[in-house]
Amino acid sequence: MILAESSHMYDVEQGWDSPINQIDLENRLVCTFSTLNEVENMINHIKSTYDIKYNKMFILHIQSNDEYAVTYNVEQGNVSNLPENTILVHRKKDSNTLYTINALNELIKSLNGGVVDTRFPIEWKHYRNTILLTQHNELKQLKTKIYKIIDLN
Repeated sequence: MILAESSHMYDVEQGWDSPINQIDLENRLVCTFSTLNEVENMINHIKSTYDIKYNKMFILHIQSNDEYAVTYNVEQGNVSNLPENTILVHRKKDSNTLYTINALNELIKSLNGGVVDTRFPIEWKHYRNTILLTQHNELKQLKTKIYKIIDLN
């Protein structure tokens, strides 16, 4: 299942960082963007194609452009064959913030006078329920709301 390209879909580079432990080596959180018309087909495709870790999928509504983001965990080996419009993301649990490494670097630059410093403290509460990503080298902040949680058990 491949989504047709749409002018409002985000074309972002995947951000990769060094894994911290063995679980991180085997597990990747990904986010697939979809329209409402395609979200159910996308969910069915993902469920039938990939081994979803933790048996959960979260569907987030992006309020600003009426788009949807399907988030799920897959094993590292599945990352190269993911659907179009899919990015690798990281998550801050306390604020429910999803972000790419590129977006995190852009955020730090914007808050720290143009300097990327990995020790720069981020106040994650300001980015609650947000996806941080880059588009055309600009930081984008997409406010989200949970649309549906799918339990695969």
